[in-house]
Amino acid sequence: MSFPDRPQLKPARPEFSSGPCPKHPKWSPDRIAAKAWLGRSHRASGPKAQLKSVIDRLAKLLEVPEGYRLGIVPASDTGAYEMAMWSMLGARPVDMLVWESFGAGWATDAVKQLQLEECRVLEAPYGAVPDLGSVRKDADICFTQNGTTSGVRIPDFDWIPADRGGLTLVDATSAVFAQPVDWAKVDVLTFSWQKGLGGEGAHGVLVLSPRAVERLESFQPVRPLPKIFRLTKGGKLIEGIFSGATINTPSMLAVADCEDALDWVEEIGGLPAMLTRAKGNFAALQSWVDSAAWVDNLVELAALRSNTSVCLKIVDPSVMALDEAGQRAFTKRMVSALEAEGAAFDIGGYRDAPPGLRIWCGATVDTADIEALTPWLDWAFATAKAEMAPA
Repeated sequence: MSFPDRPQLKPARPEFSSGPCPKHPKWSPDRIAAKAWLGRSHRASGPKAQLKSVIDRLAKLLEVPEGYRLGIVPASDTGAYEMAMWSMLGARPVDMLVWESFGAGWATDAVKQLQLEECRVLEAPYGAVPDLGSVRKDADICFTQNGTTSGVRIPDFDWIPADRGGLTLVDATSAVFAQPVDWAKVDVLTFSWQKGLGGEGAHGVLVLSPRAVERLESFQPVRPLPKIFRLTKGGKLIEGIFSGATINTPSMLAVADCEDALDWVEEIGGLPAMLTRAKGNFAALQSWVDSAAWVDNLVELAALRSNTSVCLKIVDPSVMALDEAGQRAFTKRMVSALEAEGAAFDIGGYRDAPPGLRIWCGATVDTADIEALTPWLDWAFATAKAEMAPA
């Protein structure tokens, strides 16, 4: 087999990682330095005002309804979601919906760590979702809006009963700023700004509905709660968390980075522009997938396909004939070749997912870079296949 021709045009920004995700197109260290309160206490008036500004602007841009609270919390999306689970679950039966790695992690915590007595785990394999119509109206429902490791998103929120008795706890970290949120169906929503906004890691965002606040103030878990998980004091919500008084010391450099990303979001037209950019990026990638014989979307149903963490599987017969270890080795050769060329970074599939590729198509990516990437994907596949061919 002859060695394939090398493409000439590279993506201007070859970062396609699904977390931390690419910076926005206008990002620069100077922009951040000009905004950062470095060497100052986060309790001082200027830094605290910046934290409050980021909270308010996130809520406004995401169209969070009046009466909901939005706060910055420790430990990224993981910390935010664990905080909600440990503080709220146990008052009602729980349905855990699992179709990828992070949802499986929440289910493990619910069953083994929280040891919830009335807990159902509804599972589906990578590339699918469980029967959403089987969730119980009286149960608390925990799920990921977009499966970062599987490339599967929920088709909509219509399956959640409007007159539900339980709460919905939504891990939306790879969905916000790329997919609509039906806030009427959401009681707890968590994310990390390192995904949709391309921000720095370590900080999470927690959004609570009035129903969630009522649960926090009326339900006392039997389990002990670590300090960073405590959202109430004396039976009342700690309002400071939602006004800039964070539970632990935040990185003001990361906060400035988030503020800069919000500036960019406003500059391009807010949430509608972000949704349009993500939709266009996915359309460009999926159009190429539909024309390429060797690759396919891991998700068969179009309505379930993520437009951010797009997961691809190699369907070439000679690669599919390999065992799982061989398929992973083949994919690794592709990823390594692309990185060596500076054409794409960090696009290997998640370690627990089926062998394949994962390409971030969120709004901080430019469609032109997706279009420049696809010839390189063909090149990397042909190169890896030539290397595996017998002499």
